[in-house]
Amino acid sequence: MNDAGPEVSLKQVKAVCVPENPATVTRLVNELAKQGWLVCEDRVGDYRWNRSRGGFDIERWLDGKFQGGQVKNQPAGERPRERLLERGAAALSNAELLAVLIRSGRPGESAVEAGRKLARAFADRLPDLPGAGRAEIKALSRAVDVTGYCQILAGIELGRRVQAAGDDAAPCEIGSTAQAVAFCRRRFARLARDGKQEEFHVVTLDTRHQMIATHRVTVGTLDASLVHPREVFRPAIRDAAAAVLLVHNHPSGNPAPSPEDRAVTERLERCGQTLGIDVLDHVVVAQGGCVSLRAAGASGTGGGTLSGA
Repeated sequence: MNDAGPEVSLKQVKAVCVPENPATVTRLVNELAKQGWLVCEDRVGDYRWNRSRGGFDIERWLDGKFQGGQVKNQPAGERPRERLLERGAAALSNAELLAVLIRSGRPGESAVEAGRKLARAFADRLPDLPGAGRAEIKALSRAVDVTGYCQILAGIELGRRVQAAGDDAAPCEIGSTAQAVAFCRRRFARLARDGKQEEFHVVTLDTRHQMIATHRVTVGTLDASLVHPREVFRPAIRDAAAAVLLVHNHPSGNPAPSPEDRAVTERLERCGQTLGIDVLDHVVVAQGGCVSLRAAGASGTGGGTLSGA
């Protein structure tokens, strides 16, 4: 529907609003008609914009639906978006941040209330929010439609990428087993938490053992046939690396190294010695923690260059 267009039937409106609930579309159309924004031709069930009211400001109308249409009555300093602009995003609670992402509520439930419901539900398990499906979110709040759900996931993913970019840009020297484990716990936290399959990564390092880059080598069950030395050392040679740190995840959540992990490590270490590229360590990351194969007693791991502290 638009100011210059022809009459549009409610049936046509519902057809273009899939997958929204048809009853919700009917309710919103009736609300716009009741407010005088739409003119209904009762005989044929068609609607057209009421041009005599002037232009329709969608942003203002959506704002009026916060708090069931009551956010506009709140002091400006208490509204989530105004608070964000005035004080910065860090000043907002989790519920307020979610409300900004959800953006608009539904009749009877505002975006602010939806944000509160989600914040309460995930208060003790916030890292689980990115993995929540649309059905789970919808069960918690009917105000979170497809757009709101997508905006929440997009906001979380963008935050992750900003954080990862900052981590990559910061100097990082790996001079001990403890530093290797701490680095992997931070840099591969998402893989440890969300990884559904085993992934093998190689971290390339310069002569001072500062990170050059990280590379995903393979996805699948870790064994010697999948993790081929040429795939591991190709990015190391391209990066002119002096050493590498090997990393892979255990989707089971148990970080204890397996016999296959040790066999792969020993094979890659021998190849690294031939190429003149040290394998400093091999770290397993999982929900249950991070384990260094060097610290766990894998023979020879690290080329004798890492301290244990």
